[in-house]
Amino acid sequence: MATVLQTDFAWPDVSIERAVIEAAGHQLVAGPAVPASTGAIEELVRQHRPSAIMACWAPVSAAAIAAAPGLAIVQRIGVGLDNIDVAAATACGAWVANVPDYCVGEVADHAMALLLDWARGATLFDRAVKAGQWDPAAARLRRVSDLTVGIVGYGRIGRATAARLGAFGCTIMAAAHGNLADDGAVRVAALDDLLAASDVVIVHAPLTAATHHLLDAARIGRMKPGAFLINVSRGPLVDTAALLAALEAGHLSGAGLDVVENEPHPPRELAGRGDVIMTPHVAFSSEASLAELRRRSAEEVVRVLAGELPENPCNTPKGR
Repeated sequence: MATVLQTDFAWPDVSIERAVIEAAGHQLVAGPAVPASTGAIEELVRQHRPSAIMACWAPVSAAAIAAAPGLAIVQRIGVGLDNIDVAAATACGAWVANVPDYCVGEVADHAMALLLDWARGATLFDRAVKAGQWDPAAARLRRVSDLTVGIVGYGRIGRATAARLGAFGCTIMAAAHGNLADDGAVRVAALDDLLAASDVVIVHAPLTAATHHLLDAARIGRMKPGAFLINVSRGPLVDTAALLAALEAGHLSGAGLDVVENEPHPPRELAGRGDVIMTPHVAFSSEASLAELRRRSAEEVVRVLAGELPENPCNTPKGR
């Protein structure tokens, strides 16, 4: 019987994870629901010396990994790996895995919801009407089919978003690493060209050292005047100070943010703005996606503990 440590969870309980882990003959130990500090996670690992770590948002540091000598896998209960020291896991011979495709539709839908909200003013007018204002003459709305939309990061979710945009008749551009070619529906462009031409920019890129503040003051300054910025990926991809300056100056007409720097404590100067639509990092979420995520994360751990290869490896451990 192996011990599996689940560091944190963003749902009411760990019943799905526990059922899968215990059915395989292993023990699940769950940390607090709210992500603990780096030091607290390291202490949990030292206490339980798990063979597997499952992490939602909590940080899994090099010290935490070193405190589990028999560690076989660090499983991200999600997609991004920015809270896991992948290099440390690789060096100690442990797999790192994620669930890269569980919420593709949900995140694409959320990006579209933010775009449509900006174009048609649903949130803005809801606030106004509930405050006692009834002023249809104040509407400054957009025809969605006239919009040029640039997608930054053209992986699974970017492609799903493009399919939805195509149904609305938008002109679509995409920028991403790797070899992309125009497919008749999406025009591939350099990032700076995409920013200059797009009425709406949607960020779907992963957070890495190279993409931190990908949209900084210089790149935001290259965006089309009056454009709308949507980020449903990771907060640090966008420089908050630069975004605030662009909104204050009127260079951008607004932003739709499911993620922000310093979450869950977004700067009030940003969250309090009427031209910003903000949701609390829930683009990935639906009843179906969360159930799938939790089950598949636990199944990946069981697979590796049984000596099999992970289905979604994110590294090649030393010695493999």
